[in-house]
Amino acid sequence: MVLSSSIAFAIALAASFGLTWPVRQFALYAGFIDHPDARKVHLRPMPLLGGVAIYAGFVMAVAVTVPVAMRMEVVGILVAATLLAITGILDDSGKLHHQIKLFVSMPLAACILVAVGVRAQVFSQIFAGRTSVLLDIFLTIFWVVGITAAFSILDHMDGLCAGVAAVAAAFFTLSAALNGQRLVCTLAAAALGASLGFLRWNFAPAKIFMGDGGAMFLGFLMATLGLKLRPASSHPIGDWLAPVLILAVPIFDTTLISISRLRREMLPFTSPGKDHTAHRLSNLGLKHTGAVLAMYVLGLVSGALGLSVSHLSRLEIMVLCGLLFIVGVVAVILLEKSPYEDQRSRLSSSSPKENLATMD
Repeated sequence: MVLSSSIAFAIALAASFGLTWPVRQFALYAGFIDHPDARKVHLRPMPLLGGVAIYAGFVMAVAVTVPVAMRMEVVGILVAATLLAITGILDDSGKLHHQIKLFVSMPLAACILVAVGVRAQVFSQIFAGRTSVLLDIFLTIFWVVGITAAFSILDHMDGLCAGVAAVAAAFFTLSAALNGQRLVCTLAAAALGASLGFLRWNFAPAKIFMGDGGAMFLGFLMATLGLKLRPASSHPIGDWLAPVLILAVPIFDTTLISISRLRREMLPFTSPGKDHTAHRLSNLGLKHTGAVLAMYVLGLVSGALGLSVSHLSRLEIMVLCGLLFIVGVVAVILLEKSPYEDQRSRLSSSSPKENLATMD
């Protein structure tokens, strides 16, 4: 298991790193460019399609390292992931209404997972019967759509989405290795390598963005790994809590902006803005890179807690849940009171033509 996951990591890392620059050149040639506006941080046009390198690195690693006996399930995962990657690329190109990815592509990808046997097992651990299975299916769809969307909207600062995904993938790899889950370990290691290879070109100052295709692809992989992870916990709540903690950063960020935008009578996923956790941390004095690094640290802390859940007693797990709820509520209240920036004044100082002229 260690050998196959190490090979998967190395292949994905090398492929993603090596392919990102050619993909960048193609994006510039084909006009896949993300232009700055008032809701974005970058001030000059930036090539998209970095997700293609992430996708290629992951697929190459999986194709080489996953055993034949496990490939039927993996094919289903890749079909769903490919659907989301294509949807994201079409959305980036402006050829697809943005609501289609949330209300069509993401639920459909979740249904494909269910069809190949990947689903939540929460209610079925509490009571038996057909109703529990149906509830688990609905929970699977909610989880996949929620996590995929969370990563989609997390891609708003240089290095943020790829770095957070890499941290989460690292903890999925460790947890799966400790619990003898070979397939999960290999998939997570491939996701880790693909994310880190791209991060070399995406960390501030970014040379390329992954685009919605890459963000949705990574989000779907993280959601899938969360569904398949089976930590040996002393209580069912621990089994559910581990993946939630590993993915606590995108979950918290989505919760924060949902509450903030609903309070301002805005729809959370259709009203983009610079009100995310990283934006607020940046404006509190951490600046761009500091805010991104802070999000990495939060991911490391929450991931370590997720890794430790299997070693806690039932009482300790319940206490941890209570403490995390209190910390989360306090963090939302404090960050909701913090400032977030309107970038219009910054954009007005330079024209699109001037920005295009500065892009190498």
